[in-house]
Amino acid sequence: MDIGVVLQCTPPASRVIELARLAETYGFSHVWTFDSHLLWQEPYVIYSQILAATRKIMVGPMVTNPATRDWTVTASTFATLNEMFGNRTVCGIGRGDSAVRTLGGKPATLATLRRSIEVIRELGNGRGARVDDTVVRLPWAADSRLDVWVAGYGPRALELTGAVADGFILQLADPDITAWTVARVRAAAERAGRDPASVRICVAAPAYVTDGTDAAQAHARQQCRWFGGMVGNHVAEMVARYGTAGDIPAALTDYIEGRRGYDYNLHGRAGNVHAEYVPDAIVDRFCLLGTPDDQLSRLRELERLGVDQFAVYLQHDAKNATLAAYGESVLPRLASLVTTTKSTEGSD
Repeated sequence: MDIGVVLQCTPPASRVIELARLAETYGFSHVWTFDSHLLWQEPYVIYSQILAATRKIMVGPMVTNPATRDWTVTASTFATLNEMFGNRTVCGIGRGDSAVRTLGGKPATLATLRRSIEVIRELGNGRGARVDDTVVRLPWAADSRLDVWVAGYGPRALELTGAVADGFILQLADPDITAWTVARVRAAAERAGRDPASVRICVAAPAYVTDGTDAAQAHARQQCRWFGGMVGNHVAEMVARYGTAGDIPAALTDYIEGRRGYDYNLHGRAGNVHAEYVPDAIVDRFCLLGTPDDQLSRLRELERLGVDQFAVYLQHDAKNATLAAYGESVLPRLASLVTTTKSTEGSD
């Protein structure tokens, strides 16, 4: 399993770049960022500096959207970074949340999202793409390679992801919900005539490493409660569309009954007062809180469910400590487990 990290482009940009550099030093595979140009600084400018300061790490948005950015410009930006730094970008995309809503807009339709994926991926891989009635190409981007990963929760979004995406991003780490969404995506891929295993799976959630004491766990929950509020904001829209009937997991819908509005000025921030309705049990299930052993236990559970990457949201007061704990106490043991498993399989 790869381990990535999700950063906000909060000023100063030099701090974001330094965290990315540290992440690579500790063995992280990906650096993702929020893409919300009013709330934070411009991520694509920062990607260039991250790539210049590192050697192997992949970068990309978690997530961009088809509403606030022209699709051809998005593809050209990725292809340019690939030419400069050697195909080290990945495009995470969804219908749009904070970047759109802070402008008074609405998320894109799934039909629009699908068309944007096709345009961005074709152009980002040096191929021609149809934009309205015109076929366009980036003639200088023949060597560019770009995967497009889709974020979503609802049944139709999961169907779209399985049908067309290179990867699926689930923004929570609840094992039951992970199992449900992964099964949906895999089944959709099979219906579309694709190899279900070809769709990569990324689970993204805050991780906070503690010593396991009650006081430390309580502090970690409070630092990560904002995430339940962010997820709840997405879930509320899904419930408005689909209701709570059907096979949507109750763990994904029941807890938002106490939700009362949302302030995007506090989006993705520890201490977000609009997340106080989120119960401790949801924080514990959606996030990874606890000792390195606790972190490894959940990571192994997610890996057994088919997860290829866990991406650590780092929006709390222990950024450096979390990177260090993962680099020193989690990633080496996770890699050791993989090596031991492969060795055992080879001896049969």
